[in-house]
Amino acid sequence: MSRSSPLQNRVTPDGAIIAIPERGQLMGNRGGRLHTQSQELTRARWRSKSWITCQLRFKGRQRQVMGNGYTELFFFDEATALAAGHRPCFECRRDAANAFATHWNAVKNRPGRARAAEMDTVLHRERQCDNELVQLYTLPHGSMFDHLGNIYLKHHTQVLLWTWQGYTAATLPHETMIRPLTPPSMRAVLMDGYTPIVHSSIASI
Repeated sequence: MSRSSPLQNRVTPDGAIIAIPERGQLMGNRGGRLHTQSQELTRARWRSKSWITCQLRFKGRQRQVMGNGYTELFFFDEATALAAGHRPCFECRRDAANAFATHWNAVKNRPGRARAAEMDTVLHRERQCDNELVQLYTLPHGSMFDHLGNIYLKHHTQVLLWTWQGYTAATLPHETMIRPLTPPSMRAVLMDGYTPIVHSSIASI
């Protein structure tokens, strides 16, 4: 099937799934198939609590996007995926997933790595809630937030405006009240030291 318009499978930091030409640096899924045979999204936006992010390439596997299997979703970068509530995949991103799960348990003062099902249950609950306003300086590196309708990344001590074309430098007072997009448990993992993949456009800032 040939199409003149892009598929609706790009995920924004607030979790919406939109149709634009840009693909991003990671893919993932929400536990199953969300599209029809004509490659249009149904009303469903998830099939299970397991929302993951994956590599674009893994062991030479080839997939038809929006084919007969699960719906492939694409993310600008991992910071975007975490904000949308997607954790690393334990198959194709095993090292990142193990690190994420270890930080998850460390926050809870527990040894070892958290189980995927446990994390998915917590994250699913957090994805259903609106985050309360907090001051900008309280966010850890790698968090994303909304302020006056724009989306930003907290990158170490910098604030960067997010768009699908890349990050650009921005300025906001540290005491600014903002709405976090990255779920609370994700922010705790980031605070404990998990380092997400950030889009290559950051190198030009």
